[in-house]
Amino acid sequence: MSKQEVEKGMEKKVDAMSCNINELRLEKQLCDGVIMVDDGEFHVHKIILCGCSPYFRVLFTNGCHPPDKLRYSIPNVSAEIMELIVEYAYIRRVNITEKNMYKLLIAANYLLVNSLVSDCCRFLKAQLCPENCVNIWRFAHSHFCEKLKQQAFRFILHNFEEMVRLSKEFLELTVEQLSEIIEKDKLNVKQESVVFEAVLQWIKHEPWKRKAHIGVLLPKVRLGLLTHDYLMNNVSNNIFVMDDVTRRPIVTSVLTGIDDLNPSLSLSSDLTRLRLPSAVLLAIGGFSNKKTTNAIEAYDTRAARWNNVTNIDESPRGRTRTVYLNGFVYCIGGFGWKNFLSSMRRFDPITRTWAEVSRLQSSRCDMGVCVLDGHIYVMGGFDGDDHLNTVERYEPENGRWSKIAPMHEQKRDCSATVLNGKMYVCGGFDGRWHLDTGECYSPQTGVWTLIAPMIIGRSRLGVVAYGGQVYAVGGYDGVNHLSDVEVYNPQTDMWTQGPAMNNKRSNFGIEVLDDLLFVAGGENGTASMGEVECYDEQTSEWHAVTNMEFSRSDLSCCVLSGLPNMAEYAAP
Repeated sequence: MSKQEVEKGMEKKVDAMSCNINELRLEKQLCDGVIMVDDGEFHVHKIILCGCSPYFRVLFTNGCHPPDKLRYSIPNVSAEIMELIVEYAYIRRVNITEKNMYKLLIAANYLLVNSLVSDCCRFLKAQLCPENCVNIWRFAHSHFCEKLKQQAFRFILHNFEEMVRLSKEFLELTVEQLSEIIEKDKLNVKQESVVFEAVLQWIKHEPWKRKAHIGVLLPKVRLGLLTHDYLMNNVSNNIFVMDDVTRRPIVTSVLTGIDDLNPSLSLSSDLTRLRLPSAVLLAIGGFSNKKTTNAIEAYDTRAARWNNVTNIDESPRGRTRTVYLNGFVYCIGGFGWKNFLSSMRRFDPITRTWAEVSRLQSSRCDMGVCVLDGHIYVMGGFDGDDHLNTVERYEPENGRWSKIAPMHEQKRDCSATVLNGKMYVCGGFDGRWHLDTGECYSPQTGVWTLIAPMIIGRSRLGVVAYGGQVYAVGGYDGVNHLSDVEVYNPQTDMWTQGPAMNNKRSNFGIEVLDDLLFVAGGENGTASMGEVECYDEQTSEWHAVTNMEFSRSDLSCCVLSGLPNMAEYAAP
């Protein structure tokens, strides 16, 4: 019997015992105390309540009451909430709902039922959304739930634009609370104009009372990141800015040149400091100058620059595939020094250390990889002898790889993505043909289904879910490196031609970041590439992006998000 099975057996026995004692409570058997609230009373066993709360331990044992005292009055708690708390003391479970969560947390906090406070905080964290995040942040602050307060604040910073648009509570923030939000480097905004307009929206809610706060809030806006036209047309002539004589010189100074700011205005480089990105694009490994490389670069969308974050302790590796899952980067398979690899390396982006973890059942490179429902899937690839149709699934909770149903076709140089809970694998090379085929896997049925063929057969392509569709980008058709893009609609099972990239490329990295589709590096038939470009579905245009420091092909990309040390990956 495994350790997990033993632990589950023990938990069942404890649960059964707790339920039996709770039944005695409900039947008022062997009870030695009565808890009285305004609209009800509860017969309890003192020892049970002492075990879950120091409040009850002091109430029953501090010597202020005779040991045989039976009835205890507790103010400011309703019978409905006390019933839940007493039940929790016995069985350590409670039905937390949106209707009772705030009252339950307040009472649990008051009665020092700390484990229930933690359960309520976890429930509230799971409920966080742009509409309620401000309310939860303020509630956590007023009831000293520090961890929940920090989690809600991080949510506000990360979802600031949506919060401003959707939250009614945003308009009820105090000037101190709004200042605390907009001054943070981690505030996630694509354009600094969003911050300025949020300030105006807040002031306009009660202009007679709040217009005086423009002097506090304007210095928190990174005015130096706004365009000259925006400053001229939207800031310098704004009525609230014009009415505050102490703030007009700030805007004038920015317009005439940020380096000429008057020191007497108590201003600093805060006006021009970039906000930290909420996520960065990692480009990992590959082949550079026909040799495998261990280069890792991070692209900061706020600064539009790459940052070299290479770890010199990591071995060079090419033709590997990379995913980001549960706070770790996994580099899977690939080709090392003359060897096809079954190894998987896991990178911790916080400690910036690598560790060897569970090996694949088969060595493989050039395979498709994706994450679905918290599991890593690898499909197809090449093991040095054969083109593969086998598929393996990794469960991080137990560190095991297992085989699932194989694909219909053997293929390498394919690419995979996830859309609407299903995996899509497209293109590839079977040893003779560059394939136009694609397959879809449903974890519910465990079955692979062929989808409509692409317009062009291609291998070494990039496949990614973007805008509710599957994009097949670039690649190699056996003669040419391609710039062509095809878009698959799963509703119609049809491919259509999309806007071509600016550059022909194959064996490149592909990812979606900040609602843009990025392609990085690759090869064009004559050399490895450092060129990067991104596609915006809103404009249907490809735009050039700053080149990587290292030109390389056969690299892999993934997106890191929500890191506490994001500054280490952002552009200096």
